Amino acid sequence: MFGAVIYGAGDVRFEERTDPTIIEPTDAVIRTVATCVCGSDLWRYRGIAPVNKPTPIGHEYVGIVEEVGDAVKNVKVGDFVVGGFTYSDNTCPVCRKGATANCQHGGGYDGCQAEKIRIPQADGTLVATPGMPDDDLVPSLLALSDVACTGWHAAVSGHVQPGDTVAVVGDGAVGLSAILASVQLGAGRVIAMSRHADRQKIARAFGATDIVEERGEEGMKKIQELTEGIGADVVLECVGTEGARQQAVDCLRPGGMIGVVGVPHGGIDIEQMFWGNKGIQGGVAPVRAYLEQLLQLVLERKIEPGKVFDLELPLSQVADAYKAMDERTATKVLLKP
Repeated sequence: MFGAVIYGAGDVRFEERTDPTIIEPTDAVIRTVATCVCGSDLWRYRGIAPVNKPTPIGHEYVGIVEEVGDAVKNVKVGDFVVGGFTYSDNTCPVCRKGATANCQHGGGYDGCQAEKIRIPQADGTLVATPGMPDDDLVPSLLALSDVACTGWHAAVSGHVQPGDTVAVVGDGAVGLSAILASVQLGAGRVIAMSRHADRQKIARAFGATDIVEERGEEGMKKIQELTEGIGADVVLECVGTEGARQQAVDCLRPGGMIGVVGVPHGGIDIEQMFWGNKGIQGGVAPVRAYLEQLLQLVLERKIEPGKVFDLELPLSQVADAYKAMDERTATKVLLKP
């Protein structure tokens, strides 16, 4: 088979790889229907995170089961499946508390930007759709493997309540998904902090009521103008940089809550949060904990998180996909083998 391998900053190649096989009886092998590039993949592409050796890359996928191990009971050959960006058994004590991203027997994949993928802990990781989904649902189902559930986790972590004013820092696919989640959870006002017209359009489609293009102190002032001078009830931080996290703290009202899901590349001012009675919660999204609920919403066409994909390319052009996202000519790129 062929798949993407990252060699270093700016160097992603589409090359032949060994076909995955069943190693453990709890494994499944799927044929990829669609995969994509994640904003977190760009940390390595941009040289911010080290690449010590050529490494298969990618962690988002939907596909069709081709083979299962002897212990797999919940999915079968021929099923169309979606799974989270980490695998989990969904039965360990941590998973039973809902923290499936921290499963005691979980981990990451050997590169999902590939024609086939080995899925460990298949019973706990994969969720099958009832029959083959319509083609137009595939982008939204793919979004569930990471960004849609991560945005949902931001809103849940921020304790978004009906009527709340929510500000979202970050207009990538996760930030846009956080807007969608906030609306679904009943937020009365959702402010998208976005400078890009194409992403603002998606934000509006997902239910954003206001757009703030400013950053730093000017961004804080704009949020205050919209919130009686006190700041948002909830701020969702979906970038991970120190600047984005400071923006979240500055835009939050006293007594408010930050939902943080941006992969951390910077700290946060704990003293400012302490004196402002500002809370923070979040982390790596437990996709499996949200997957069945959001899958049902997608299948019922009540949400369409797949709108975050604004470019589709063949998997063989994966290098172009990275370039497009790095240069912000695409919000998120869907890849098909």
